[in-house]
Amino acid sequence: MSGKVRMKYPIPAKEVRTEIERKRSRFVAIAAPVHTVDEAKLFIGRIKKEFAGATHHVPAYQIGHGVSIIAHSSDDGEPSGTAGRPLLAVLQGSGLGDIVIIVVRFYGGVKLGTGGLVRAYGDAGKAVLALLPRARRASIDTVQLDVPYPLFEQMELLIERYNGRLQAKTFAAAVTITANFLVEETPSFADGVRELSNGRLQVNIIGTKIGRW
Repeated sequence: MSGKVRMKYPIPAKEVRTEIERKRSRFVAIAAPVHTVDEAKLFIGRIKKEFAGATHHVPAYQIGHGVSIIAHSSDDGEPSGTAGRPLLAVLQGSGLGDIVIIVVRFYGGVKLGTGGLVRAYGDAGKAVLALLPRARRASIDTVQLDVPYPLFEQMELLIERYNGRLQAKTFAAAVTITANFLVEETPSFADGVRELSNGRLQVNIIGTKIGRW
């Protein structure tokens, strides 16, 4: 277990949108979880199609986290550096990974100037992040073990104690339990299983994946 790559960082839990107004221009900000550049591009394309009548569609995204990150932004016709860059700066300051934001602007007839645009796009990004529920992208073990019926209820409590998530249980000669754990919790759960069963039961890791937790 010690040789596994451990990954854990905050990501958006779901798509969220909000709107602000600056000098009659409307800025609709939409944020969502994406795990690849292709997913980000598909999301941006979908929003552009949904808001086809908007003046600008300014995107920013970052895939991954920490030193392993892919970041991108675009001004989409706004003056250089006034839209995509401040939006990406908001993302970079959020600590979130695997996220895309697109700010859709409907021009209201009053020019904002470069400083006004920087503030407007930055404020739109901050506004949608303030509403965004968080999840985690993490390394997850799937474990399986056969539990005698007299220990079944105690095993369920043990899974809960180590923050596991029970996925399946099959009742036969014993109860076959399948559960998910963060990789850093699996060794402690395995120790708990050995203690509960006086060394008779063993945790089998049947898979490890990167997923949302």
